[in-house]
Amino acid sequence: MVPSEDLQYKGIIQLLLHFGWKWVGLITPDNEAGEHFLQIIEPMLLKNGICSEFTEKFEYHLHFTGNIFDLGNTRILSTAFLRSRANTVVIYGESTSILWLLSSIGIRNIFQLMLPPSKRKQSERKVWITTAQIDFILDRFEKNGEVNIQMFHGAISFAIQSKDVQDFSDFLRSVKPSWADADGFIKDFWEQAFSCSLSNSTALALIMGTCTGEEMLESLPTPFFEMSMTGHSYSIYNAVYALAHTLHIRYSSEAIRKRIKGGDRLSSQNVEPWQLHSLLQRISFNNSAGDEITLNEHGELAAGFDITNLVTFPNNSYIRVKVGRLDPQASAGKELTINGDRIQWHRDFTQVPPLSLCNANCLPGYEKKKKEGKKFCCYDCDPCPHGMFSNEKGLEICARCPSHQYPNQEQNECIPKKPNVLAFGETLAIVSTFSALLFSLITAMVLGIFIKHRDTAIVKANNRSLTYILLISLLLCFLCSLMFIGMPNKATCPLRQTAFGIVFSVALSSILAKTISVVLAFMATKPDSTIRKWVGKKLAYSIVLSCSVIQVGICAFWLATSAPFPDVDMHSSSEEIIFLCNEGSVLMFYGVLGYMGFLAIISFTVAFLARKLPDSFNEAKFITFSMLVFCSVWFTFIPTYLSTRGKYMVAVEIFSILASSAGLLGCIFSPKCYIIVVRPELNNREQLIRRKM
Repeated sequence: MVPSEDLQYKGIIQLLLHFGWKWVGLITPDNEAGEHFLQIIEPMLLKNGICSEFTEKFEYHLHFTGNIFDLGNTRILSTAFLRSRANTVVIYGESTSILWLLSSIGIRNIFQLMLPPSKRKQSERKVWITTAQIDFILDRFEKNGEVNIQMFHGAISFAIQSKDVQDFSDFLRSVKPSWADADGFIKDFWEQAFSCSLSNSTALALIMGTCTGEEMLESLPTPFFEMSMTGHSYSIYNAVYALAHTLHIRYSSEAIRKRIKGGDRLSSQNVEPWQLHSLLQRISFNNSAGDEITLNEHGELAAGFDITNLVTFPNNSYIRVKVGRLDPQASAGKELTINGDRIQWHRDFTQVPPLSLCNANCLPGYEKKKKEGKKFCCYDCDPCPHGMFSNEKGLEICARCPSHQYPNQEQNECIPKKPNVLAFGETLAIVSTFSALLFSLITAMVLGIFIKHRDTAIVKANNRSLTYILLISLLLCFLCSLMFIGMPNKATCPLRQTAFGIVFSVALSSILAKTISVVLAFMATKPDSTIRKWVGKKLAYSIVLSCSVIQVGICAFWLATSAPFPDVDMHSSSEEIIFLCNEGSVLMFYGVLGYMGFLAIISFTVAFLARKLPDSFNEAKFITFSMLVFCSVWFTFIPTYLSTRGKYMVAVEIFSILASSAGLLGCIFSPKCYIIVVRPELNNREQLIRRKM
C-alpha cells in the first residue's frame, strides 16, 4: 500500500539533476535492504553523470533506546565521511538511520570539543535527502539534550502522499490512557510522551509525577507527536480499509454462493491470508478522504510521493513543508516538480541552492579535463581550444560557434564575424580606384595626342589604326579593374574576369600585330621580295581579330558551362566572412590567363628578334621591354594570388591589371609622346629619312 520504490529511485536522481548535485554521499544500513538500494542507485548515478564520494554503511541495534552511549558496539562515522566535501548526502533505510546518524555525530562532537576550533569539522552542514521509509524520531534526543537537531534544517524528504482524514483530529483529542485494557501500547506511550506515571505505587511516580489521564496529545510539540496524518499512517489506514473491502467482497460472494445452494444460515468463516491475495492485487475503492485507492498491473499502489522540506526552530521543534511532488503519471523525465522558492536551506550555506561538486564548476571559456586516477566527476578546467567557446559554467566540452560567428578573446561567447570585402570606402579600394582613373585619364590624353597628330610621320609610321585599338583596349583595361571593387553580385562576378581577359587579349593581339608588321616591313624592303603582298592593314586586322576571337570563345564557353557567381567563405578566416566571386571553373580561369600568357610570350619573342632591325621608329625595342614587364607582373601574380584570401586576393589582381597595363602604356607610348610633344622637330619625313641613312 505504498508507491513503487523504483519511482522513488528515479525521483532521487531527478532531484540531484534538478539542483546540479554531481558529488554526493550515500548512507545505508549494512543489511540486505541497503545492499539492494546500492545495487540499484549506483548504476543510475553513473548513467546520469553523478558520482558517490563515499558510501557509509552502518549497523544498529533493533532495540536502540535513543541514548548515544548505547552505540558502544556500533561502528560510527568513517574517516571518508568526516573528510567529505560533498554537500549532499542521501540517507536510505528506516528511522533508525536518523538515530544512528544523530548518535554518531553526537559522539564525534564530544571528541571534537578537545580540538582547536580551526580544526573542527563541520559535517552537519549538509543537504540531507531522506527516503520515504524514514521518519524523524527525535523526541528522546531533544529531551536528553544530547544532539541539536538543527543539523537537519533544510533536509529534503520523500514522503508518501497523504490527505487529511475526516474526524481524525477529533479522534486523537479523544484518546485517553484508560484505553490501556484494549491497547497496551497507549499506556507506555502516554508515560513516555508526558513524562509521568499512570500508577501511583511506582517509584517513577515519585520522581516524575502522576499522570492525570486528561493530558491532551495536541499539547505535545511536533518532534514528539504530530496531529496530522503522516504518510506512514495514511498507508496503514488505506491498508486496513483495503483488507476490510477484500473481506467484504469475499463474505459477500460466499453469501451469494450459499444462497444459491439454498442455505439459510451463514456459518462463521475462518479466512486464511493467502485466500485474499488474488482479491487484494486488484482492489480499488474510494477512502473517506476522497482518494481513489487503486493498484496497478504489478499490484503496487498507483500513487506518487510528496517532496517535503524540514524546517527546524531554535526550540528544536520542526515542521515539514511540501515543496514538490513526484508524479508517476507525468511524461518521462518530468515526473518531478519542485518549487525551489519554498525551500529553506541550512543556515551555514553561503550560496543557495548549495553546490555539491567534486570541484568548482569551470568558468565560461573553459572545458572539463579528466583527472587521472580520479572519478569522472573530478576534473581540471582547461581553456577552450582555438575557435571554440563555452558560455556557461560547468560545461563538459566547448562548442563551435555558428558559421557566421566566432569566439571572442575570452572564448565565452560568440560574436558576429566581420565582412571581408574590398569595399569602396576602404583605403586600399580608394587607392586602387584613384590609380585606375588616373591611368585611364593618361591613356585618354595619349589617345587624344595621337588623334591630334594623326598626320605626322611618327604616328603614321607604325600603323596608327593598331595604335588606336591598343590605346582604347588599355583604357578599358584600366577601367575594368573597377569591377573588382565592391560587394560581389550576379552582374559583376561573371563579367569581371571575362571582360578583363577579352580586353587584355585585344591589347596583346594589337601588340603582336604591330611586331609582326615591323618584321614584315623590313623583309619587304629587299629586292624581289614576295612578302610585300602580305604587308598592309588587312594582315594586322586579321591578327587582332583572330587572336581576340579565340579568347572570346574561351570566355563564352566558361560562362555557358560554369560561370562565376557570388559566394561566401565562412571557414578560411576564423573572424571574418569573406565575400567573393567563386570562379566556377578554376580550369577555365587559368585557361584565360594561360592564353594571355601565350600571346605575351609570342609577342615578346618576335619583338626580341626584331629589336635590332634598321628601321626608323622601330617599335620592337619598346615592345620587348613592355612584354618583359607584362610577363614579370603576371608570373609574380599567380603565387601571390594563391597565397592570399579575401579582399587582399582581389587587391593583388587589381594591382596586376594596373601594373601590366601601365607597363604597356609607358614602355610603348612614352618615347613617342616625348617626340610628339617635346621634340616636334624630329617628327617629320625628312628626319626619318636622315636617321635611316
